[in-house]
Amino acid sequence: MLWSGWGDPAKARELPAKVRELLHDLLGVRAPRGPAATLESVRLPPVGLPSSSLDGLAAITGAEHVLTSHEARVRHTRGKSTPDLLRMRAGDGSDAPDAVVLPGSHEEVAGLLGLCARERIAVVPFGGGTSVVGGLAASRAGFTGVIALDLARLDRLRSVDAESMVAEFEPGVRAPDAERLLAAHGLTLGHFPQSFEYATLGGFAAARSSGQASAGYGRFDDMVVGLTVATPSGTLDLGRAPKSAAGPDLRQLVLGSEGVFGVITSLRLRVRRAPAERIYEGWRFASFAAGTAAMRALAQEGPLPAVLRLSDETETVIGLAKPDAIGSSGGSGCLLIAGYEGPPAAGRRVAARAVLTRMGGEPLGEEPGEVWERGRFSAPYLRDSLLAAGATVETLETAGFWANLPRLYDAVRLSLLGALGTAPPPLVMCHVSHVYETGASLYFTVVAPQEDDPVAQWERAKTAANAAIVEAGGTISHHHGVGRDHREAYAAELGPVGVAVLQAVKARLDPAGILNPGVLIPVPGR
Repeated sequence: MLWSGWGDPAKARELPAKVRELLHDLLGVRAPRGPAATLESVRLPPVGLPSSSLDGLAAITGAEHVLTSHEARVRHTRGKSTPDLLRMRAGDGSDAPDAVVLPGSHEEVAGLLGLCARERIAVVPFGGGTSVVGGLAASRAGFTGVIALDLARLDRLRSVDAESMVAEFEPGVRAPDAERLLAAHGLTLGHFPQSFEYATLGGFAAARSSGQASAGYGRFDDMVVGLTVATPSGTLDLGRAPKSAAGPDLRQLVLGSEGVFGVITSLRLRVRRAPAERIYEGWRFASFAAGTAAMRALAQEGPLPAVLRLSDETETVIGLAKPDAIGSSGGSGCLLIAGYEGPPAAGRRVAARAVLTRMGGEPLGEEPGEVWERGRFSAPYLRDSLLAAGATVETLETAGFWANLPRLYDAVRLSLLGALGTAPPPLVMCHVSHVYETGASLYFTVVAPQEDDPVAQWERAKTAANAAIVEAGGTISHHHGVGRDHREAYAAELGPVGVAVLQAVKARLDPAGILNPGVLIPVPGR
């Protein structure tokens, strides 16, 4: 993973001259004043952990698995949000961990948490490092130091129960490796989020990830049937059956907890037969309202395609559904992509096409769907190219019930336009990519010329959008998570009693407060 951007450095591309000219003419984007920092020039604080603590960590994992090199610390600093990358490109490594520790078993994780609790060392669980909500920057106040607990060594497929269709994995398995391991058994998870190439299964669970084929396979939390979790207070082993009436389901307490209650060391996941075919196609709708009405009809009446996503008018004309060909107009109206998987793909497609046609859709054939499929993981690379060209570009997402979706859409768009100015106005684009019988998600992409302080620029816009989401009745996150960026808005969404429940759970499982301090849990008194 590129330390100051996304993904494979070999895939990084400079924007074509035509696109740079379009950005300048349309938005006033200008090239940055100076080059980005090199890895070697990133400024890090000195290692703050005493040698006795480092020796204690090494006694548990082996000295070769406790890293304090400049490069290791840089590569475990923050996540991949735009503010994270802007700070790294400016050479600011102030949130770097003192050490990177790689445990090799549940027992080693438990031992490390015990040591860190005794010695007041903050612990940041680290999977693929793909958080975009400030989920990997721990608060140092009151702690001896901070370690990144990298779970990369916990990377095995432990078992496959083909009768129950359940596979047990360790948390450090990256998504492509999980698919490769399952393919040998003719199986798949069917979980393909934009972070697919680098994110881990443990991270998917900790952040309640949702993949691009969620309409067909469900969200990742729908796939989790069991978990083993190491906490400073002991081990949680959850999930004896698919469903249970034996009190509240504590699996749901761990899912989405972002490492603040414990460290997931094992996941038992529902799997499906690998599809024999995949078919993707495009449709055009006259308006965003018409397209969302068609999506609602599919979600409520069926049949649902495995992939179903709709770009609004702005995203369609810019061509953001084709990140490998950005700037080439997607035409007028709104582009909808539908994807069908399985052996029954053809029959499901016929039935879904009848609904889409009835709702006013114009079929565009398979070419738009195939273009989307080829570029489905490319958008983060495009974000890096836009940043390098001098644009501030970032995404945010929410979800709401169908009846409230138009209000939520308008509220977020207007908040971003108001926060980022009108001379010239920023590009604010949106798509729906996750649908349910009762509602859907909204995923916004924003592009504006960088100001002198682009981090402050985006924080201003993000604050306005968060407030708009809360006021308009949406959730502060559908699948990115809470981290630090959404913590205060999450408190408003939960209310004071909900916040107190989370704080009580934290106090019981992590009495010393060492796990990802400052993330997710609202601060008492605020």
